[in-house]
Parts: sequence; structure tokens; C-alpha cells
Amino acid sequence: MTLIEKTAAAKKAGLLTATLSEAVRNKALISMAASLRENSDLILEENTKDLDAAEKNNLGSALLKRLALSLSKLEEMAAGLESLATLRDPLGIRTIHRELDDGLLLQRLSVPIGLIGVIFESRPDALVQIAGLCVKSGNALILKGGSEASHSNRILHEVLYAAICTADEGFENSILLVETRAEIGELLALDQYIDLMIPRGSNQLVKYIMDNTQIPVMGHADGICHMYVDKVFDKAKSIKLIRDGKTQYAAVCNAIETLLVNRESTSILPELQETLPGVELRGCTETQKLITCEPARDEDWDTEYNELILSIKIVESLEEAIEHINTHGSHHTDVILTESKASAELFMSHVDSASVMWNASSRFADGFRYGFGAEVGISTGKIHARGPVGLEGLTIYKYRLVGDGHLVADYAEGRAMFTHKDL
Repeated sequence: MTLIEKTAAAKKAGLLTATLSEAVRNKALISMAASLRENSDLILEENTKDLDAAEKNNLGSALLKRLALSLSKLEEMAAGLESLATLRDPLGIRTIHRELDDGLLLQRLSVPIGLIGVIFESRPDALVQIAGLCVKSGNALILKGGSEASHSNRILHEVLYAAICTADEGFENSILLVETRAEIGELLALDQYIDLMIPRGSNQLVKYIMDNTQIPVMGHADGICHMYVDKVFDKAKSIKLIRDGKTQYAAVCNAIETLLVNRESTSILPELQETLPGVELRGCTETQKLITCEPARDEDWDTEYNELILSIKIVESLEEAIEHINTHGSHHTDVILTESKASAELFMSHVDSASVMWNASSRFADGFRYGFGAEVGISTGKIHARGPVGLEGLTIYKYRLVGDGHLVADYAEGRAMFTHKDL
């Protein structure tokens, strides 16, 4: 089949998966988890091929970390699928139940979006998370992974698709894998079939997708996350949080890239430097007077490093920190470190980001950690979903109206009156 024919088949499959029962969808998730375990040796063998090629091509350490699979990571992925099966069904949730008039009843119910296209880079484990979320939420899925993970993506798609089709034939054609770069352009033109595109990757990838399709796009371009050390702060607690936000896993979008420090709190900097071995620090002019670091350039405030690099700027006030974040941040995740509730409330209400935090690591901005089961990505836009996009973000709603011969003419001409009573 051509790509258009496969996409049309996936669109049709989505209409069927939307009607599958919760029990069937959960059965498919359990089957997917079992298949990962049963095929672990084969999956790791294919992943090794990608890793070998990546090393030969001198790809960066951040990409290699994202690319690598292991038995423990496969077990984590399998457990994640099983966890998804235990979560509340995102479909059929009633958010409006209203009597418009006697015998005329309106409901608003959650339903799948339909056919979702996801273009992602580097991380084969993302394929498993995305597939699991779409199975649970009743959506059909088209996947396009990065060429650097082609062997890993191919085997993961193969074992997962076989697992769901074994669970129920209603999943046939519901997960499609696209492998060539040329097919991306073809996909972006298929707005008659694809309901939503979700790019996961570099700023360049996201911008390309947004500029070259009429399909609605949900995603984030950058993960420029901040921590701000306020005037009233706990030094030991703050140092631990900064270290976790920067070093726990630097190659992800919710790691911090810039540290803002109130002028009255600069005593934290020398001790902080000692606890960040291996991290390259880039500081403003005043920071350079207090610790040994590289000079920060203007472009550092607008850079997502995805590496063990942290830029540091001293600010005069909480208000200046908020202004800096809203100007240079990517509206992803930003944190205030303070013992002042008033400062925390001001920060969290005025910083325009999908996740704002008080005395917590930015690394918590994640679908699994938020209890969503997993995430298909992070949205920094302001459409129907924002922040980590889990099951709820993969649903939309429809209205159901049940009457008994009710006519609009009767209301327009005054023979009947609306009650508009919520039930």
C-alpha cells in the first residue's frame, strides 16, 4: 500500500479503536508489556545496531543516552504499560449533564481525538510510551522516529503491534510506523486523515512541522527551564534541588538551564559550585566576581543546552526574575526556591509557564511523575492541552443531545422555554 492508503486505513482504524471497551484496551496494554519482556533479547540486539552506528557517526553523549536501551529500561517500559492499564478510563467521562428543557437532555463526553501523528527523535522508549497512551485512549497512531533509532523503532513497533492485534483484531492498522525522511513531507500533507501532529525533538524539528502542515500541531520547541533562588531560602535544600534539576538527567527538556539568584542570596554560589563537579558554569559579570566560571553571553539566556552546562544570573528582585523568565524562558517549567509563601504565590501566578513549582525539582514535570501513566510529550502552547500530555490530553469531547420531538421553532416563537438546569 502507498503511504496515503496506509494513512487512510489508520484513520478508519481509529474510528473502531474509539469504540473498543476499556477491558479490551487494558488487555492490549498487558499484552504489550508481556511482549516487551518476551522479546527483550531481540530488542536489545537491534538497539545495539543503532548504538554502534551512532558511535561511528560521533553522535553526542546526550543523544547516546537517549538512544540506549537496557533490560532495566525495558522492564520499566513494561511496568509503565501495566500501570497505564490500572488508570481510570479517559473515555466517556461526562463533564456536562444538563436539562435544556423537560425531556431534552445534553451531555458532554470525552472521546478520542482520532488519528495522531507523532514525529520524535532519538528515544526509542518514547515509541512505547506513545503507543501505550494511544491504545489506552482509543486513538490510532502514526509514528516517525529518528533515523538514528531505526532498528530499535522497527522491532519495538513490530512486537507491540503484534501484541495488540493478538489481544483484539479491532486494533488492526491502528499503529503505523513511517521510516523514511521523505515520508514526513507526505504525512504533513494528509490533513484530511490526520487529526493532530505532535513533534518531539529539537526546536528546528518543531518549527519545520509547524511551518509545513495544515494539521493542528501540539508540542514544545524548547525546554529552557529556570530555578530562582529568592531572598528567604534554605541553602541546603536549595543546593540539593539545583543539583537534581541540572544533573539528575541533563539531556531532557525539564532539566534546568538557567539559575537566577537574588542579590541577597549570592552566598549560595561558592558552596553550590563545589557540589556541581563536571558542570560547566557560565555566569553574568557579577557571578564571575564570586565564583570561577565562564562568562555568559547574551545567547546563553535563550539556550537549551541538554548538557551539563548551567548559566547563572544575579537579579535584583523577584520581579526581575519573573520578567527574565517570561522573556527568555520557553514556558515549560520554572521553579522558585524560597521559604516565603508570599514570594512563591507571586512567582507561580505571574510566571507564564505550563508548570510552575515551589521548592521542588523541575524534573517532576513529567507525565509519569504527575500520575498520567506516561506522556506523549510536553505542550507549551495554549490549546486544549498544556504541560505533560497524558491520557486526558489525548482526548477531546463530543456533545450528545437526546430529545423527544423537540423543535427549535417552539423556543424561537415563545411556545416553550429553556430550563438550562444542571443535573
